[in-house]
Amino acid sequence: MLHTISRSPFYCDFPAILRLMSAGDDVLLLEDGVLSAIQGAETLKGLLNIMISLYILKEDLIARGLLIYISPQAQVISYDGFIELKIQHAQQISW
Repeated sequence: MLHTISRSPFYCDFPAILRLMSAGDDVLLLEDGVLSAIQGAETLKGLLNIMISLYILKEDLIARGLLIYISPQAQVISYDGFIELKIQHAQQISW
């Protein structure tokens, strides 16, 4: 399953989103969702505890000036990588 999170963890029910994820899922953070992957953030710890693969859209990190603050445990991808993830997953949910 691919989960795309575009909302800030401060403006959504992030714990509820985490409960609906399973080990092995892929998670893509984009738009304000990239705030969830800032190094040391509780939201990042919650994501990584689930044993998911974490991807972040590079253009959204750059637009918010956050590229240097992102955890090395997340993979920064381009729009091409975003499209590849969408193609790989028949099941997708957007938050």
